[in-house]
Amino acid sequence: MALMKPAVIPEFFARLRQAIPEPETELEYDNVYQLLVAVVLSAQATDVGVNRATKPLFEKIKTPPQMVALGEKKLIDYIKTIGLFRTKAKNVIALSHLLIERHGGEVPHTHAELQDLPGVGRKTANVVMNVAFGEATIAVDTHIFRVGNRTGLAPGKNPLQVELKLLKRVPEEFRLHAHHWLILHGRYTCKARTPMCPTCVVNDLCTFKGKTVAA
Repeated sequence: MALMKPAVIPEFFARLRQAIPEPETELEYDNVYQLLVAVVLSAQATDVGVNRATKPLFEKIKTPPQMVALGEKKLIDYIKTIGLFRTKAKNVIALSHLLIERHGGEVPHTHAELQDLPGVGRKTANVVMNVAFGEATIAVDTHIFRVGNRTGLAPGKNPLQVELKLLKRVPEEFRLHAHHWLILHGRYTCKARTPMCPTCVVNDLCTFKGKTVAA
């Protein structure tokens, strides 16, 4: 895979910005705690599936104490349609306990404190930092990993390599929203099996050799 030339990267993101000026997460939530829970639940699951499960849950549960009071068994009833629901339920209850014990029921603002919570890895911490606290972090999920490698924007053998390369290569003016532009691009245009190259707004900037053509 040929590396995308640095000179075209600003244009790459300018076009993504023009298509979606103010990108947002597709997870539905009302406060930072609910966002954290939703992101933990979204691991290896679709945002649509998570939203379907959390809509009734979040109508009743808005704080860590309420989640602890709900308990693991009842939480499972809400999220059993989501993959790995038993492990995720255990983690959500455990992280809710820790938020109460260590942070006064509030979601912490640092990577280290977030990653100390059960079920919260680097990607989840990056999402919360970006969406909730406006930090210019980039959480590399399967979509961003694919787009980073396929387009030549930020090739890497693992998510961390792609993340670090993106942080170096994405111009500062685009860094805050880069995470969402790349996710949405991967989800709806640069799809895994059949990328929609003919309608892609950055087709001519991408270095992918196997571009699809219009039928």
